[in-house]
Amino acid sequence: MRKKWKSLILIPLLVVVWGCADTTSRSRGIYMLLDSSGTYSKELQEAQAIINNILGTLDPGDSFAVAKIDSASFSEKDIIAKVTFDKRPSIANQQKRLFKQKVDEFLASVTKGSAYTDITGGVLQAVEYLNEAGTGKKRILIFSDLREDLKQGQKRNFGIRATGCEVIALNVTKLRSDNLDPREYYTRVEKWKERIEAGGGTWKVINDLGRLDSILDS
Repeated sequence: MRKKWKSLILIPLLVVVWGCADTTSRSRGIYMLLDSSGTYSKELQEAQAIINNILGTLDPGDSFAVAKIDSASFSEKDIIAKVTFDKRPSIANQQKRLFKQKVDEFLASVTKGSAYTDITGGVLQAVEYLNEAGTGKKRILIFSDLREDLKQGQKRNFGIRATGCEVIALNVTKLRSDNLDPREYYTRVEKWKERIEAGGGTWKVINDLGRLDSILDS
């Protein structure tokens, strides 16, 4: 009789334990966009150091992608390197070395900047990648002066659905025209903030790159 009662008690307890299982992903996903336009390409060496630093902080199961922003960045071909790190640390370390090699080769190949800068297309591609990766934390890093120069006929004046994504603009340098009228710089930054937040994302600007480590660790 006692064994029968123990079985009856155990079954509902197991149901409770299974029903409360935590299915939230704790992996991180980072998608970094590199502005390769003529006005900004000289800044890319700074980006190289940031990428190397990020590689050192990511764990097995995390996802990372780096893509260039050019004339039509809403395309898979603009992704320089992408990876979801293997759960086995030895394999993950090999993946990091290969990732770094691909980025280094791209940066060495940039001799002149792109004529156009489709930042909107790059952000759309980033959101799509992070959603497909299914990571818990989603961050998009935009290494750019945030000036968007589009080909004739390209339409980008629409909302960006960035729900659950933290978008961080890095090293937002001032253009020559910004020095003549500083309001242009602040207006450009504010417009991007409004677009990202209207689409459900969060927005930060970090020009002191030394602060990036503490934010990515959070």
